[in-house]
Amino acid sequence: MIEAIRGGDRRALARALTLVQGGGEAADGLLDGVLAHWPEVSPAVRVVGVTGPPGAGKSSLCDRFISHWRADGKRVAVLAVDPSSPLAGGALLGDRVRMMRHTLDAGVFVRSLAARGAAGGLARAVRSAVLVLGVAGFDAVLLETVGVGQSEVDVMFAADTVALVLTPGSGDRIQAAKAGILEIADILLVNKADLPGAEALAAELRHMLAVRRSSRDGGWDVPVVACSAQAGTGIDGAADAIAAHGAWLRATGQLAHRRERQAHEETRRQLLAIVEARLTRRLAQSDAWRTALQAVSSGRVTAWRAASQMADEVLPSPDGRDDG
Repeated sequence: MIEAIRGGDRRALARALTLVQGGGEAADGLLDGVLAHWPEVSPAVRVVGVTGPPGAGKSSLCDRFISHWRADGKRVAVLAVDPSSPLAGGALLGDRVRMMRHTLDAGVFVRSLAARGAAGGLARAVRSAVLVLGVAGFDAVLLETVGVGQSEVDVMFAADTVALVLTPGSGDRIQAAKAGILEIADILLVNKADLPGAEALAAELRHMLAVRRSSRDGGWDVPVVACSAQAGTGIDGAADAIAAHGAWLRATGQLAHRRERQAHEETRRQLLAIVEARLTRRLAQSDAWRTALQAVSSGRVTAWRAASQMADEVLPSPDGRDDG
């Protein structure tokens, strides 16, 4: 399968992405083979996260970026993370309607992934999918997140460059100013720049960045780029900003640092997922757990006290300290 992927077999690529999203031993075996090739392709792969609130125009901007990079001869893949169906668990939006004009382009691959309850706007399988797409020879991988709110910043653990898309008239700007997602943006894109209030929003964002600049670690000054996916204006400027950030990452060694951080976070989360699954199975077989739940529901003890007592039994603290 790996040789077929490297040879440009799109069906093999689609099967591989389905496999890694499902997880399990078969996925691990495939990824072991992918990782053997990743070091040689890793430096050249550009991973760009496009995030922002629902309706900001993320899909339309991704469509424009595809056209821009294809004009330069780049192969582009898109991982579009959708909300999950509450019944089937699959991606609700499925086919990306706004990117359908690239369907017949062999240099473009668009895949929807279901979020499946993962907080932060990204599916758990995204990092693995990025590895597969990099080995498949794509120069750029766009990660379009679920429409996110304030503190959902998982995209920073998967993308090298994070582009936050905002629009005029999309809510209280003070809320945007304190949003956690704003803190991790490498580029701010004011989409729908032809609408009233766009210039004011861009100016306000620049002022906010200037105030915060003294507290930043230096090096990269976050640009604010006005654009319009619908009109096709400002796309070159936005793409240039993405390219400039990628060049800065490589020149300063920050690319290696970010990917190391991504690997650490992915490992931590996978460990927590395994621990949670094993703990859930153990609790399901525990009479003490059922007794504790009855005590909480009847108001005899607090949920914290019951959980703490169970934790002492199944996951004792190594230093004896109260984890609360």
